[in-house]
Amino acid sequence: MDRSLLRPTGWARLTDFLQLMRLDRPIGTWLLMWPTLWALWVASEGVPGRDVLLIFIAGVYVMRAAGCVVNDYADRHFDGHVKRTKQRPLATGRISETEAQLLFVALVAAAFILVLLTNWFTVLLSLGGVLLASIYPFMKRYTHFPQVVLGAAFSWAIPMAFGAVLGEVPLDAWILFSANVLWTVAYDTQYAMVDRDDDLKIGIKSTAVLFGSADRFIIGLLQLATLALLTWVGIRVGLGGFFWLGLAGMAATFAHQQRLIFHCDRDRCFQAFLNNHWSGLLVFAGIALSGWPVTG
Repeated sequence: MDRSLLRPTGWARLTDFLQLMRLDRPIGTWLLMWPTLWALWVASEGVPGRDVLLIFIAGVYVMRAAGCVVNDYADRHFDGHVKRTKQRPLATGRISETEAQLLFVALVAAAFILVLLTNWFTVLLSLGGVLLASIYPFMKRYTHFPQVVLGAAFSWAIPMAFGAVLGEVPLDAWILFSANVLWTVAYDTQYAMVDRDDDLKIGIKSTAVLFGSADRFIIGLLQLATLALLTWVGIRVGLGGFFWLGLAGMAATFAHQQRLIFHCDRDRCFQAFLNNHWSGLLVFAGIALSGWPVTG
């Protein structure tokens, strides 16, 4: 049967394209947004300029959408065999492969236009971000560490933010980058635990598959390392008491997530993944309040 016959027509197709870009599921956008905002606030030592802030916020939305499109394109022959993803537009044929390719190119072009509004150093850095976003979805075929590549992709906005504000990427940026990579591996392993049974059946690799029964322990180590690196950043840049309260809040969310994943239940692992939104928000609130300009 011709799968194009399954596609709706006219404006009815809008829903499928929104789903392909995950604009109906904002959790990924927030998990990309929070470290971007951490970096902008730290780099600017307070409140970043309006222009650079708006550029990066828009860039987060566009690049997260592009990442989702290329991810579903890479998984188009696998998603139909996974309970959580079998109704995705590409897996069901409601969106064609060519349409997905064209949408990805359009989104990357929009992101490139945004980055052109910064400086040439940031433009050059952005090429690394596009490369990471493009190759991540294919890594699960070749390595058990696709989450590490995702972590680098989700963290690449950090050196870009420092580059846009300072024109360079200092050590503080790379410490923050490393912290976010570790945090991303931790929460994406929680996410991969949801699909682990299906992934084992179809041969998809992930850290959840690799870690096996040690998954909770290794996630805990990654979370502790994240806290340690963020502590180092806080000390180096002299962040105040609000930051330490925010970091304590992140530690509390990590403890809650450990409780949720204790029995490796699918739904509770997904709840733990979603809870990371609050982890990132609390750290951002701490950084922002620590750097709030004092007047009078």
